[in-house]
Amino acid sequence: MSKKMKIFAVVPAYNEEGRISKVIKDLRKHKCHIVVVDDSSIDNTIKVIKKFRNIILVKQKINKGQGAALRVGIRCALKEGADIIVTFDADGQHQAKEISDLIAPIKAGVADISLGSRFLTKKTKMPFSREILLKGSVLVERILLGVKLTDAHNGFRALSRKAAQKIKIKENRMAHASEIIKEISRNGLRYTEIPVEIIYNKETLENGTGSYSTAIGILMKILGWKFFD
Repeated sequence: MSKKMKIFAVVPAYNEEGRISKVIKDLRKHKCHIVVVDDSSIDNTIKVIKKFRNIILVKQKINKGQGAALRVGIRCALKEGADIIVTFDADGQHQAKEISDLIAPIKAGVADISLGSRFLTKKTKMPFSREILLKGSVLVERILLGVKLTDAHNGFRALSRKAAQKIKIKENRMAHASEIIKEISRNGLRYTEIPVEIIYNKETLENGTGSYSTAIGILMKILGWKFFD
């Protein structure tokens, strides 16, 4: 593959006025084209984003959720000619310096999708309750979706153009992460995992599948896909 591949970072954002600036600056250091999808924020997120040049900003008229924002952002990146698309959270828990390692298997042509795993490194420090919840999700997805992974619901991933075109995200909210795993299996895509360090603090712990009610809702979705799709 060409070394001059177009790498796009798709960043779904909702009420991230205090963090999105640092995230954009971090991504720019690593020469990514950036698509930010604002999910109808009610703070100054859009105002902050508009301070930066050469950022593609997509504004959702109503709040639909992270899955919907990624769907729109990936579609936009494909239209702009992306060869590899990296999904990257707006809350600061991902590190742009790890993108080169994440996309390496795709650039080498040995994987269609590369998934970040916080459990393949000892650097990530997370609350024990979050660890138990995530490892439980890994087991569920392995049994019900047939994809063997060490991590679940890690929003830091890279997709080849082929994978981005094949994967259909229909879930608007947090179940989209499991849906992507389902789509890997359904389409027979080659996948790999790369160690990544996730930064946990008060702000980043507010996001993601941190509650048991959210996890139960996602489990119901997975059961539906398994037995009724």
